[in-house]
Amino acid sequence: MNIFKLVSKNLLRRKGRLIFTLLGITIGMAAFVALLSMGNNLRSEVTQQADDLGADIIVMGRVDCPFINRAILAGEQLPESIPKEIVGQIDAIEGITAAIPYLTVGASVQETPITLVGIMPAEMKDHRGWVMEDGLFLEDDGVTARSVVVGSALADSFDLEVGDMLTFRGEDFPISGVLQETDSNDDISAFMSLDVTQETFGLDDYASFIAVTIDDISNSERHIAAIRDVANVSVSTNEELLSSVLLILGSLDITLQLIASVSLIAAAFGIINTMMTAIHERRREIGILRAMGGKSRTIFSVFILESGLYGMLGGLLGFGVGFVVSRLAAPLIEQNEFVAVLGNPDTAVTFSGSLLLAVVGLSVLISTISGLYPAWRASKLTPMEAIRNV
Repeated sequence: MNIFKLVSKNLLRRKGRLIFTLLGITIGMAAFVALLSMGNNLRSEVTQQADDLGADIIVMGRVDCPFINRAILAGEQLPESIPKEIVGQIDAIEGITAAIPYLTVGASVQETPITLVGIMPAEMKDHRGWVMEDGLFLEDDGVTARSVVVGSALADSFDLEVGDMLTFRGEDFPISGVLQETDSNDDISAFMSLDVTQETFGLDDYASFIAVTIDDISNSERHIAAIRDVANVSVSTNEELLSSVLLILGSLDITLQLIASVSLIAAAFGIINTMMTAIHERRREIGILRAMGGKSRTIFSVFILESGLYGMLGGLLGFGVGFVVSRLAAPLIEQNEFVAVLGNPDTAVTFSGSLLLAVVGLSVLISTISGLYPAWRASKLTPMEAIRNV
């Protein structure tokens, strides 16, 4: 008796049931792939943006709100509350290698809101490792002080080129250069010299926050205490900043996990129902197999293999559907105000062999576990019990 031939024959015997059972598994695994991958991608995006900031310590005004921390990572407008002299005092602390002020203000390009960042050009370019795609940077020779540099995505979105004019507060500023793509929020921002930004927007000598780097990360607590001694400010490490923002995403992550879990449970019950129905319909076949000398473990193996095959096919289809759905839904998800917490997140599933194997493996595991009870019930049928109920 060829068990694999018998299994394939049983699966194809009722094509309608095969299709609907596979649909249940496919939908469950597609939801698992799309929802959990989105949650993981959001967390990865937050972590990447924290790394891109390149700071060991973040200094803010007297605020203690995770949404302010989120705005720092998302590159959004922040309140201006740190006097310029504080920057110099912090920079003078022993062990601090750099104290770089940021002034983030709301502006617009072609009537579309953007973030304009006031920076100290030389320090910022070195700190972030920026490279010019076109034109010159703010501190380069021949560049007027009252000019602006734009990120690559911002330039592409509005067809901006070197020499074009941007208007802020009624004053025209020429674009001196376009940054190379950085895969961060820098790509969707515009940058001007700090003092020019302060003057243009009437913000005196204030900054929004300060990114601080230190010579020894193990001494961060000592440096935080020293900063608090010289100024009445809020101070946190990069890890604390990251943790506070991830806290915002925690409820979303839990919700996505619960939805994905419900989908998988529904798929598991679909397998159980299909296999229990198959036992009832194939009692005569089981009885004949037992009468011909088929052992209980053979019957058990047939049903387990069927369940596992459902899982393998459903996992492959589910991964494909989840991948396509996430790609189609990503633009809509990224427009949601809650997901926009990240500024410019990528929520689409990225194909990877390891993810495919994990999804198919999980699907096979769930389907096999779901088939254990039906397989056990089928293996316990005696020839007489099977034929008697035909």
